[in-house]
Amino acid sequence: MVSEQPAFAVADPESDPRATYALEPEEVASLTARLVTSREGGSTTTTAPATGAPLASVPLATADDVHRAAAQARLAQRAWAATPVRERAKVLLRFGDLLLDGQSDVLDLIQLESGKARLHAFEEVYDLASIARHLGVRGPGYLATRREAGMVPGLTSVRVHHRPAGLVGVITPWNYPLNLPIGDSIAALLAGNAVLLKPDTQTVLSALWGAEQLEAAGLPAGVLQVVAGDGAVGAAVVDAVDHVAFTGSTATGRVVAAAAARNLTSSTLELGGKNALYVAEDVDVETAAEGAVRACFAGAGQVCVSVERIYVHHAVADEFTLAFVRRIKALRLGGGLDYTNDVGSITTQAQLEKIVTHFDDAVAKGARVLVGGVHRTDLGPLFFEPTVLADVSTDAECAREETFGPLVALYRVGSDDEAVAAINDSDMGLNVSLWTASERRGRAIADRVRAGIVNINEGYAAAWSAYGAPVGGWGASGLGARHGREGVLATTLTQTVAAQRLAHRGLGLRRFYELPGEQTATIFTGVLRALRAARMP
Repeated sequence: MVSEQPAFAVADPESDPRATYALEPEEVASLTARLVTSREGGSTTTTAPATGAPLASVPLATADDVHRAAAQARLAQRAWAATPVRERAKVLLRFGDLLLDGQSDVLDLIQLESGKARLHAFEEVYDLASIARHLGVRGPGYLATRREAGMVPGLTSVRVHHRPAGLVGVITPWNYPLNLPIGDSIAALLAGNAVLLKPDTQTVLSALWGAEQLEAAGLPAGVLQVVAGDGAVGAAVVDAVDHVAFTGSTATGRVVAAAAARNLTSSTLELGGKNALYVAEDVDVETAAEGAVRACFAGAGQVCVSVERIYVHHAVADEFTLAFVRRIKALRLGGGLDYTNDVGSITTQAQLEKIVTHFDDAVAKGARVLVGGVHRTDLGPLFFEPTVLADVSTDAECAREETFGPLVALYRVGSDDEAVAAINDSDMGLNVSLWTASERRGRAIADRVRAGIVNINEGYAAAWSAYGAPVGGWGASGLGARHGREGVLATTLTQTVAAQRLAHRGLGLRRFYELPGEQTATIFTGVLRALRAARMP
């Protein structure tokens, strides 16, 4: 997939430090051929964040292309929905194997498109393979028909079915170019849906590679359709589908939710987070500091569940700060396509500008820089050092707004109560990380914080990787959840079928209905009292 030239020509000071691996044109053409597009849509050229060099020419779709893709997907969905769920599950299991086998190629692709460090790219591969395995094994059980009791036990048979919604629209951002678009897609596919996928254009090749592997694993052609384009294309996707799974900013999520609501289309939204981490006074400081580094700077802080606020009990604040800053200074920043570096590049120019704006604003309002704060143009156009600020003013932009980058504010608190109050002082409620030597204490604090995800003695991976458990945000951080039973059933329609036994023979409830009203009421009152006495639901 890539040529053999080195990522950076750093040995010769006079050579171009932005020389990088180049994608093979044939490979790009093969992947982009999967896009549903037309001449009217034109194209755009993406660039490698780590170098600024041109990466790929991506054909773009129009609204008409979206509707054409939706029609093709709906035709293919009929046969896919009729395929037994365990056969659909086998496709996901085979996909997981192909993902692991081909990880070398896709790791290069993820890094080239997103700029992230290779270890963080591998986290995408590992996570997606794990999700595929979980859905392949547990998914059929999530979708199984269940029985419920009827009004009169023995006479009424009730079954609850989960039917595919039909066509699911998946719209995802650039920060997890493989995991998010394909992870949300396979949950919908398992349920018997077709998928109309719109990944971010900057990282569309990684998503297309995933789509290629799904077809190689046995997904019928046409069931997964991929389009690329701007907000108008995204709006067309929302209008064309029966359920929307959207990941992105809160502002855009509100627009998506409103558009879906106009069509009475259901939606699952994972939106922004101003995620907090609390360090209690009973912790092992070195362990907590190590965990905080991962929680803050994985993916260069461009992770929905990344920590941007740290609250440290004053009893360990000095010690924690020293350990935290020491570890950050030791992080290796760079863009090589190997495991050498700990933190990679920011992905887009717009995101870098937001990070720099938040940093400059905080410093202008009195914040102290404990570490970082440098735009490293010597490494590439979009590198920004992992940064920690203290004494951040309450009116600083980064105090309340999501930065979505390697910029963290550090605060001191005097108690669990003060920490909880500070954590909850936000309209966002996605992820909270709690560090304490007492699990009981951690769970007690978790009961009081307003967030859909809480990790005790971990940054975010513990909850995220519990694939049977739902993960999602509260408040301005979203609606619904991905993962687990809830994530799969979100893409289905619930159907209850109740059969009245023996009614065709003149038995069942008909004779009760023929009784005088007062006698009917007396009999059914007795039935209810008997059910209550027997503790029957």
